[in-house]
Amino acid sequence: MARASLDNPAYFINREASWLEFNRRVLQEAEDDSNPILERVKFLAITANNLDEFFEVRVAGLVQQIEDGFTQGGPDGLTLSEERVVIAKTAKKFVDEQYRCWNGSLLPELMENGIRVLGIEDLDAEALAFAEEYCEKELDPLLTPVTVDPAHPFPRVINKALCMAFLLRRRRRSSMTYMGVITVPRSLPRLIRLPSGGTTDYIFPG
Repeated sequence: MARASLDNPAYFINREASWLEFNRRVLQEAEDDSNPILERVKFLAITANNLDEFFEVRVAGLVQQIEDGFTQGGPDGLTLSEERVVIAKTAKKFVDEQYRCWNGSLLPELMENGIRVLGIEDLDAEALAFAEEYCEKELDPLLTPVTVDPAHPFPRVINKALCMAFLLRRRRRSSMTYMGVITVPRSLPRLIRLPSGGTTDYIFPG
C-alpha cells in the first residue's frame, strides 16, 4: 500500500484558523442556556480576552512577517497574505457572533435576573446625577484628548485600553473635519455600579 504524501495541503489545517475555531467553541459555552447566566458571561469575556491576545501576538507576528517581505506559505498551502484575509473574514464573523450573544441573549437574561447594564438614556434622575459626578471627579481628570492631523500623527494605542475616536469640526471652519482620539486608562473599571433599588444596575463609563 502506497504511503500518503504529506506534501498535500488538504491534509493540514491552518494554525490560526484552527485557533479561531477553538475560541468559537468557548463562545458556544456562552450561548448554551443550560449554563448558569454568570458563567455564560464569563465565557464570553474569555473569548474577548483570547481574541485580544490573538491579535496582539499571532496576528501582529504575521503582519510583521508580511511587512518584512516573507511570502512563503505553510503546509496548509496558504500564503501569509491569504492567511491574513482568512483571519480578517473569520474574526469579523466571530465578533458579530459575540455581539449577538451579548445583546440578544445575555443582556435580556441578566435583566430577567435583576442585573441591568444600562445606557445613559435609561438612567433615572438619581442615577444620572451619580454618573455625571463620577465623570466629573473620577473620569474627566484622567482623559487626554489627542487630535490627529498632519502636524499630529496617530498616537500610540495601548494594548487592551479602550480608545474612542471622534470626527470633529472647528468652530470657525465647520466644513473641515479631523479626527480626535481619547484613550480611557486601563486603571478605570469598565462597569460602574449605579445607585438603584430592587435591581443591580451598571453602566459602561466609556
